[in-house]
Amino acid sequence: MSTLATTPGTLAPRRAWLTDLPVLLVAVVWGGSYLAAKGITTSHTVIAVLVLRFALVLPVLAVVGWRKLRALGGAQWRGAGLLGLILGGIFLLETYGVVHTSATNAGLIISLTMIFTPLAEAAVTRRAPSRAFLAAAGLSVLGVVLLTQNGGFTSPSPGDLLILLAALARTAHVLAMARIKAVQDADSLSLTTVQLGAAVGVFALLAGAGVGESPWSAAVGFGPREWAGLVFLSVFCTLFAFGVQMWAVRKTSPSRVSLLLGTEPLWAAAVGIAIGGEALGAVGLLGAGLVLVGTTWGRRAADQGGC
Repeated sequence: MSTLATTPGTLAPRRAWLTDLPVLLVAVVWGGSYLAAKGITTSHTVIAVLVLRFALVLPVLAVVGWRKLRALGGAQWRGAGLLGLILGGIFLLETYGVVHTSATNAGLIISLTMIFTPLAEAAVTRRAPSRAFLAAAGLSVLGVVLLTQNGGFTSPSPGDLLILLAALARTAHVLAMARIKAVQDADSLSLTTVQLGAAVGVFALLAGAGVGESPWSAAVGFGPREWAGLVFLSVFCTLFAFGVQMWAVRKTSPSRVSLLLGTEPLWAAAVGIAIGGEALGAVGLLGAGLVLVGTTWGRRAADQGGC
């Protein structure tokens, strides 16, 4: 959800793990975010949880980046605001989706963004994808089909479809970020803060319109477990994750950071199965494996100019 700097420093190989470990921890907490969100959210509290989650961290981001926020021009505010509206849609789709499917399915299906984005870029630039990338994409889609089956061939759940739409929305967000010229040179912290602010604005409007339980009512009803989950989503999955990305990309390279963060679906599956007690079955496990292989293969093909 944040843009990575393009002027990384050089890191000695023997010290690379010192940078890799925090980035890998970001992938782990992001993988765990699906189970955390599922554990504290119901279909009636989605909006409330989203308001609370980002209202906790937005003031911190605004204070830390206040000087650079003030330096943004009008076009940059408008561009970041537009991206924030898309981001709000992504969070809505993901959170409603995870309520109606398993955390494992959510983490693996959302990884299709790694396939959808290069395909969308190829369509925009009118460059035909390579055979290797198309094969990887096909493998990933087959994996999702198998993943969403529970012992037999049935229709995907509403949650599966919402997460699939979220993956498409993530793709639209990436393309919009690349095409809105006003945000190209914007500070990444400021850009993220404005986007989250716009997204919270959408959530607040929906809450004010009476969509679901109010944030105040949900907060009053939270116990220690729910607050722990909310703090995990706010502090670790947002503040910690953003801070580590900003730090790591100056110590290593965007490609290395991206590769480590690409393990998120693997951790989502591991957390969902090991901690959440979710079961995939033989067909689901095969599908999960195909998704992981397909998205990894597709990422490498795209990075090598194969799409």
